[in-house]
Amino acid sequence: MSETHATTPVFPPGRYGWRRDGGRRRLIPIVYTIVFALALGGITWGYWARYGGTDYTADIIGWEVTSDREMAIEFRVRVPEDGAAMCMLRARDYDGFEVGRRAVTVPAPDGGGSVEVRETVPTNARGAVGDVMGCRDAAAGEAAE
Repeated sequence: MSETHATTPVFPPGRYGWRRDGGRRRLIPIVYTIVFALALGGITWGYWARYGGTDYTADIIGWEVTSDREMAIEFRVRVPEDGAAMCMLRARDYDGFEVGRRAVTVPAPDGGGSVEVRETVPTNARGAVGDVMGCRDAAAGEAAE
């Protein structure tokens, strides 16, 4: 009976390049991973600073078709103190196609907080569903236009 012991293979020097060196080659993927994570974090923070973290949140309460050419949309929007929100309202028909859109400005109540608003949206066909597409700072919206 013979026994064999596992030993580390010995390769001729220089024949297989860096394949068996190990130490330096592990550092490169780690550095690339760290650089990638920092770049991804920077991009994420930039987009969040520009588009996220808004104080202007809107909730739809309901809608009513007032005529073939108009729809009333009722919604609640949270507006910070001394601010105003510009909200984009949209009316859609039964098939989901947009038939009307209107931007409205909602001033903040005293001390800030939520305010309920009912606004009409003119349509070019009979609407079926009303939406609040989103709200943002009215001063920033005016500066962008």
